[in-house]
Amino acid sequence: MLRAKQLTVVRQGNTLLDQVSCEIASNQLVALVGHNGSGKSTLIKALAGEMASSRGSVTLDERQISDYGNKELAQQMAYLPQQLPEAAGFTVRELVMLGRYPHQKWLQKPTQLDRDKVTQALQVTQIEAFADRITATLSGGERARAWLAMCLAQDTRYLLLDEPLAALDIHYQIEVIQLIRRLVDEQGLSVVIIVHDINLAAQYADRIIALKNGQVCHNGDIASTMRPEVLRNIFNIDMQLLDHPLTGQPVAVA
Repeated sequence: MLRAKQLTVVRQGNTLLDQVSCEIASNQLVALVGHNGSGKSTLIKALAGEMASSRGSVTLDERQISDYGNKELAQQMAYLPQQLPEAAGFTVRELVMLGRYPHQKWLQKPTQLDRDKVTQALQVTQIEAFADRITATLSGGERARAWLAMCLAQDTRYLLLDEPLAALDIHYQIEVIQLIRRLVDEQGLSVVIIVHDINLAAQYADRIIALKNGQVCHNGDIASTMRPEVLRNIFNIDMQLLDHPLTGQPVAVA
């Protein structure tokens, strides 16, 4: 279980998170939503061990995140930041192989297990066809899947994804979030994903955690989230709910 308890993050006198508590259970897709500056990226960084707390705690399996070594933690969770590192000179296969680093010894060459995990990640994300292409030549959707494949090759229980859909058009947004949903259902992963579109979150996530001014203003399943009064509290605007013509699921319209 990945858990934040009374988590507070203060930087340069600014309180970015204020006594945030939440749990990420196994085999769930959890969407983080909220307006810009609400604390979503700070929370996901803290959960990933990328940002230290000022007060409170983040624990993984009842153990403080700060007690894990870098490689040990990377064997448990993969974190994909909003600003992706430069990888222009790598082929897709080389990029995905970087995900195996936490499982390798110093200067160790890739083992057969490493190569098998990379092949599996390429297959799951359906990018085998351009495995030997330079990443700089990929489209936005292809690039998103390549980075996701790297995280899958890391072979962890948790995936923490900071706005992986932000730079994609609607076609690729659907493609990538459907893939993430399948990973949860078929491989039992636990995924936390920052999403700006509440309707995408409601369609594919199991739970929604909403942040506002650095605090949790809602934490619940889809039925409890997709209510006019709850959405107004999260986004500060009135939203109407309509039934999707095909699925019957509620769709929020401003």
